[in-house]
Amino acid sequence: MSLSKPILGLDHSPQLANPDAASIGEWIRANRIDEIECVTPDLAGIARGKVMPAGKFVRGGDVRLPVSILISTINGEYADVTRNDFDTDSDLTLVPDFSTARAVPWAADPSLVIIHDLVDGEGKPSGAAPRAVLKRVVDLYAAKGLKPVVAPEIEFYLTKQNTDPDYPLEPPVGRSGRQSTGSQAFSLSAVDEYERVIEHIYDYAEAQGLEIDTIIQEAGAAQLEINLVHGDPIELADQVFLFKRLIREAAYKCSCYATFMAKPMENQPGSAMHVHMSVVDTTTGRNIFSDENGGPTPTFFHFIGGQQKHFPAAMALAAPYVNSYRRLVSYQSAPVNLEWGTDNRSVGIRTPKSSPAARRVENRVIGSDANPYLAIAGALACGWLGMEEKAEPRQEATGDAYLMNRDLPESQLDSVIELESSKPLASVLGEEFVRIYCAVKRAEHAEFMRVISPWEREFLLLNV
Repeated sequence: MSLSKPILGLDHSPQLANPDAASIGEWIRANRIDEIECVTPDLAGIARGKVMPAGKFVRGGDVRLPVSILISTINGEYADVTRNDFDTDSDLTLVPDFSTARAVPWAADPSLVIIHDLVDGEGKPSGAAPRAVLKRVVDLYAAKGLKPVVAPEIEFYLTKQNTDPDYPLEPPVGRSGRQSTGSQAFSLSAVDEYERVIEHIYDYAEAQGLEIDTIIQEAGAAQLEINLVHGDPIELADQVFLFKRLIREAAYKCSCYATFMAKPMENQPGSAMHVHMSVVDTTTGRNIFSDENGGPTPTFFHFIGGQQKHFPAAMALAAPYVNSYRRLVSYQSAPVNLEWGTDNRSVGIRTPKSSPAARRVENRVIGSDANPYLAIAGALACGWLGMEEKAEPRQEATGDAYLMNRDLPESQLDSVIELESSKPLASVLGEEFVRIYCAVKRAEHAEFMRVISPWEREFLLLNV
């Protein structure tokens, strides 16, 4: 049994070749682990689950959660979905994926977190569970002898602690004693301003066995980006899921917040989760986006065509909240359409300069606030449909795509309507999932509409 190097005392993760209940149990006993966090992502990407004593976990204690976690809104209410198990709020069982076992390096006692899948009373995967939705899409590729490869880039802001939501967010004070003002993209000095937070991120990531490719300063004030190494979509979605919590904990340790809101500050650019995608032949290991001569294949263009044709309907997954659409504004470092172009950052679908083996498609529409399982599933589903339908992309955009027509939905409700109307996307993601997800988003939108904003009081109170 090979263990990773301890970083923070006992804060290290099991590194087992083929982890199962027996080997994890042995590792737990050998390392005197006290607690196990049994977690699963809900529709928002929030970790739901239970904490149990390690001894009970090793003995095989059942972990169950009510099915209502799948219709929970971001504000803690429940969407109105008619289905017998929702009416009775029956249990789902959590099934551990032992390969996801990671240390919890910020915990007071030695602890592990393990991501679980959700199964119903008949032992079948819950079709509305985000991890199951992504697996469903990946399985479609596998049935054709193909394997998608993804590499997410996670943008986020550090902010001062904000205990009153009526007050705007502000950048934290850095090591210089001053607040960042933004417009310092790729500045190493700007990164160094928040070195204490970044050091904790590195330490926690190493303790959890998570690999970081790069950390950079983005254009916004105290806005950072973490790039992950490319790999399997489910593993990378798991990593984003874990990284979001890890980054928040690192920020708490330094008395500030980390936020993945798409547009947390009014005069700053938004935060994206750009996802790079390619597809390999599982038999040959060859990237099917490149031919024997190193040129792009028809499949490459069909994948792009699928993004252009179907991604408007997947927007509800990529931009899931009212706030998400505040980011998607011209000349604010975010796309407003699904034009495509080579090494062109004004488009929604970018193809970076690369070697033939690394030829890929970058979806730049996805926000950092998206559930990584669902956003990646949506983007891969659109690419899959494009390949199946042999969808041809529009002519490549070689100039400023902000001057071209917008073709993205402009609001949360518009996106939900698009998703509800897309039979092709529902056939890939699952009709039941789409129905439940859209009901949750409609409930969130209705809750938002009950709120009277400062803008309305400022301009309507005495003028209309």
